[in-house]
Amino acid sequence: MLQNSPYEVHDPRFKTLFIGSIALEELYTGCRWAEGPVWFSDAQQLVWSDIPNQRMLRWVPDGGVSVFRAPSNFTNGNTRDREGRLISCEHGTRRVTRTETDGAITVLADGYQGKPLNSPNDVVVRSDGTIWFTDPTYGILSDYEGYQSEPEQPTRNVFRLDPGTGSLSVVVSDFVQPNGLAFSPDETKLYVADSGASHDETAARHIRVFDIRGDGTVSGDRIFCDIDTGIPDGIRVDVHGNVWSSAADGVHCFSPDGTLLGKIKVPQTVANLTFGGPRRNRLFITATQSLYAIYLTTTGATWPR
Repeated sequence: MLQNSPYEVHDPRFKTLFIGSIALEELYTGCRWAEGPVWFSDAQQLVWSDIPNQRMLRWVPDGGVSVFRAPSNFTNGNTRDREGRLISCEHGTRRVTRTETDGAITVLADGYQGKPLNSPNDVVVRSDGTIWFTDPTYGILSDYEGYQSEPEQPTRNVFRLDPGTGSLSVVVSDFVQPNGLAFSPDETKLYVADSGASHDETAARHIRVFDIRGDGTVSGDRIFCDIDTGIPDGIRVDVHGNVWSSAADGVHCFSPDGTLLGKIKVPQTVANLTFGGPRRNRLFITATQSLYAIYLTTTGATWPR
C-alpha cells in the first residue's frame, strides 16, 4: 500500500487509474446495511438503499443527505433505464419495480412460472432496453433484510426481462447465490458475482463472465476472477473494461483479462459501488454503515447515467 494512501497496488497498470494525493471521503454514516447506489446525472444526486432500515437515501453535493423513499420494501439494488426511470430490486415484495416519472410504481417482475421470485438483488439495463437481474435468497433468509420465507424457485437465477413484452427468461441457473452484475462497455460480455461463500465457506467467492449472443442468451461461461478477502457483491465496469468489485477489505480492480490490478482499502465491508459525478470519474461506495467516495482517473462505462 502506498504510504498514507488507500491504494494497494498489485500491478503497475493500477497506478494509471488514480492520483495518489486523492483521499477516500466518508460522505455519510448511520446506515445498517448500505447498498444499491445509483447516480442521477440530470438531478446531480446519488440514491442508495439502507436495506434493514426500510429506506432509500439521497445525497446531493453541498446539500447533504435526505430520505428518498420510506418505507422502501427492503429495496436492495438500483439502476436506471434508458428513459431515466429508476429500476429497483425489492426484497420485501420479492419483485423488480420501475418508478415512473410521476412517482407511480410499476411492477415489472414478481414471479416466474407461477411462483414468487426469491428476492431480486441487483439489476442492470442493456442498451436494447432489456433488464437483467439476479435472484438469490438473501432477502428471505431472515426478517432482517426482508421477510423470512422458504424459496419457491428451484434455482437461484440470473433473469432477463423484456419490459416491452413482459417476457421473463432465465439466463443462467447454476449459481449458488448470484449477486452483482455488469456488462462490458461493448455489451458483449456479462459479469456476474457469486457470493455463495457468505453462508458457506466452501462455496463460491468469484466473478463469472459470459459471452452474450445476439438473441440475448449467453455462452462461454468461465471464472473471471476470485476475491481473496470476503466475497464479491456489487460490481461495476469502467470505460477501459476494468471490473471494480466490492470485497471485505474495500474495492478490488481487475483488468479485462482478470488480473488483480489493485485495491482501494475501505474501513468497512463494501457492499456495492457506482461511478458518478458530473464527469463520471467519482466512485461512490456503499460500505456497511457508510457512503464513501473517491475520485479516479478513469470513468464509468456509459450507463447508467
